Amino acid sequence: MSAFTVLLSLTSLPSLAADAVRVRMQTNKGTVVLELDSQRAPLSVANFLEYVRSGHYQGTIFHRVIGNFVAQGGGYDEKQVEKPTRANVPNESGNGLSNRRGTVAMARTGTPHSATAQFYINLGDNVALDPQVSRWGYAVFGRVVEGMDVIDVIGSVETGQVGTFKTDAPLKAVVIEKMEEVK
Repeated sequence: MSAFTVLLSLTSLPSLAADAVRVRMQTNKGTVVLELDSQRAPLSVANFLEYVRSGHYQGTIFHRVIGNFVAQGGGYDEKQVEKPTRANVPNESGNGLSNRRGTVAMARTGTPHSATAQFYINLGDNVALDPQVSRWGYAVFGRVVEGMDVIDVIGSVETGQVGTFKTDAPLKAVVIEKMEEVK
């Protein structure tokens, strides 16, 4: 068996880390399970889990959906009001994880260390969001391990201008009903 074959078979396993943390996200489109990589992105995972445990994500929406790119949420409620957040989390984009289809990453502004509660799920391979020698990237901290079909449904909803969102907002709200840590 070649090293490539061994590597390929290892990467297709459901979970490589014995201490992997999983979060179940129930949306009005279905259920998704995320596996978080606390080894490579400890600060991002700890930050995300604090928001999960506090109930922050309950009733938030995916407010930005761009087909074959990203589905972003976790920051606004159903009335498009931004929810209060804690302090920014340091950018961990140099952790070796790439913005590939099905990965979960921290959303941020143009300022590298500005991520708080918002996250996005990559609908396609978006390596342009990875760090470059000349700039910071967007920190990947997990991946979808169940429910990618639900993410694809979210990624294909009709979008446009909705309230204060000028573009790319789902015309019918995509709601995160509940998020919880699972064993």
